[in-house]
Amino acid sequence: MYGLIGKMRAARGQRDAVMDVLRASTGALPGCLSYIIARDPADADAIWVTEVWTDAESHKASLQLPEVQAAIAKARPFIAGFEFQVETHPVGGFGLADGKTG
Repeated sequence: MYGLIGKMRAARGQRDAVMDVLRASTGALPGCLSYIIARDPADADAIWVTEVWTDAESHKASLQLPEVQAAIAKARPFIAGFEFQVETHPVGGFGLADGKTG
């Protein structure tokens, strides 16, 4: 499995708008096992995104999907930046199948 944990910063007062776009665009993405969007309780403009994919190639391919490209374009005016992104290799846990495949 392939994972990403990232923190993005919405423009001041636009966190809910960004989260709405993210939630609307995270339907059935091929290879996506989990896509969690969370508010940062200590920072009114920060958003945490935790993703689990079957593999890195599925994640990369998802960025080319028309619906994902449209969501990126829609959210871009409300995003101030990305603070960091960390790659992980999930091995399983509650809500995920056994991760012995990667």
